[in-house]
Amino acid sequence: MNSATNNIFLIGLMGAGKSTVGKVLAKKLGRRFFDADHVIEERCGVKIPVIFEMEGEAGFRKREVQAIREVTSEKNIVLATGGGAVLLPENRKALSEQGTVIYLYANPTELWHRTKGGEGRPLLRNGNPKKILENLYAIRDPLYRKIADHIIETGKPSVNQLVNTLIMQLELSN
Repeated sequence: MNSATNNIFLIGLMGAGKSTVGKVLAKKLGRRFFDADHVIEERCGVKIPVIFEMEGEAGFRKREVQAIREVTSEKNIVLATGGGAVLLPENRKALSEQGTVIYLYANPTELWHRTKGGEGRPLLRNGNPKKILENLYAIRDPLYRKIADHIIETGKPSVNQLVNTLIMQLELSN
């Protein structure tokens, strides 16, 4: 953990609440909020599903590395990463070295309920979404846990309760 930059990075599977929690957390802490997917969309001028369609997941991941490298060099920010950002070692390194990493944990069944409809979620379009989430969880959960400074379960509490718990944990760890 690198507290010199005072950055907070939220990781977790799609539907875990990274963007929602990140916005509220940033506001309460008086920091700028970044959503890695939105940064990529702004740069490309198209939505994430279009990038996946045109460049595949590999092309999207290249763009994600650039966005994360740039945003993690900022100071006093809150960043919500994409769910797959942890797949690449260079992203895990940047996140681990440039701030405090928070894993917003939810089990695959809960995430399946939250992501039904799957708009804007290209990985859930081909096949059984619940099975896909279970497979993503099996691969990504160990990676999230490896770089997380804190793990917060997102299942029951409201967003405000979650953010208050997060702030309390951050204060206790400093």
